Amino acid sequence: MALIDRFLAARVKRGQLTVHHADGNVRTFGTPEPGFPTVTIRFADAGAANFIVRHPSLGAGEAYMNGRLLVDGDDIMGLVTLMTVNDLWEDGKAALVASPARRAVAAVTHRIGRINMARASKRNVAHHYDLSDRLYDLFLDADRQYSCAYFTDPGNSLEQAQSDKKAHIAAKLALKPGMRVLDIGCGWGGMALYLHAKTGADVLGVTLSEEQIKVARRRAEEAGVADKVKFELIDYRHVTGTFDRIVSVGMFEHVGPAHYRTFMRKCRSLLTEDGVMLLHTIGRAGAPGVTDDWTAKYIFPGGYNPALSEIVRANEGQKFFLTDVEVLRLHYSYTLDLWYDRTVAAREQIIALYDERFYRMWLFYLAGASAAFRYGGMVNYQVQFARNRHTLPMTRDYMYEEERRLR
Repeated sequence: MALIDRFLAARVKRGQLTVHHADGNVRTFGTPEPGFPTVTIRFADAGAANFIVRHPSLGAGEAYMNGRLLVDGDDIMGLVTLMTVNDLWEDGKAALVASPARRAVAAVTHRIGRINMARASKRNVAHHYDLSDRLYDLFLDADRQYSCAYFTDPGNSLEQAQSDKKAHIAAKLALKPGMRVLDIGCGWGGMALYLHAKTGADVLGVTLSEEQIKVARRRAEEAGVADKVKFELIDYRHVTGTFDRIVSVGMFEHVGPAHYRTFMRKCRSLLTEDGVMLLHTIGRAGAPGVTDDWTAKYIFPGGYNPALSEIVRANEGQKFFLTDVEVLRLHYSYTLDLWYDRTVAAREQIIALYDERFYRMWLFYLAGASAAFRYGGMVNYQVQFARNRHTLPMTRDYMYEEERRLR
């Protein structure tokens, strides 16, 4: 109890946290302040607080999932917000961390876990993306865009922001009639179908998720475009042929740093001489790091969010022009907030699909991710590449003009 109280006293200054310990002790930390959460938590057993202190990367998430850490009103978003808003990434404060030995072990473990050979990649993808279709219907937009939306206005609906995201990406591809497009990590097919509908492009979408490809193929059949928008269950490393454009949204996080250069080399080899690629990925605002233990264990095994330096370094020597970089800062936080609200609204349905523990896991995942983009060091990168220096116009005006047309 003393250890966690000392940590909370040092961490919570703005906003207020009331802690009910299992032995009946009640402690209050911080000061109420407009715009900062007021949260009450309860430890259900005497060992819960020590468990969190001993396992800082896993403890809070597992304690919440297992009912050992209770939050009044089940406001896990409020708790995560309170803890992170008091520790802004740009302020560089020190958080509760593991010992040097434990950090070293974790770093090695994560590097091994991020190797992501083909067989492991398929298994890792299935862990997350082959969950029940019903689950994704409950919290995503109707097009099942499971990546950062694009908010031209923070008040926009999820559907509007996801539609604007597709327009934003399509504009950067500088598509022309008759082009052939490869969509690496095509999800449930929404981007591929959008690109064909808006530009007439022939699109091949590839994924490692058996559940996603069933839906994508069905959608293409229902739209009557299965001859123009095709989907294959294949690793990107095994794709053959040539394409005028490549788009990859939310897939690079699963490639693994050991294979970044392979990814870049493969993409360049698949493009025509006038080819262009748009890579959309979660990224780190700072230096390379490691995936936290809880996320690696429960949400994205083998996943890793790259620093911009890692993306650029992977491309060095490939003779692949880096033509544009955009950093989306708060967009994913707004997206995750809407997913969180829909998850809370669907609580009973999700528990019926799985159980209470899964629901709490999903809620913790969305709350933590939102806070990472709003207060932590996570951003989204959109990085454009081209095979030659003459393919794209010299200014970005073409992006704005095409995006306005598409929207």
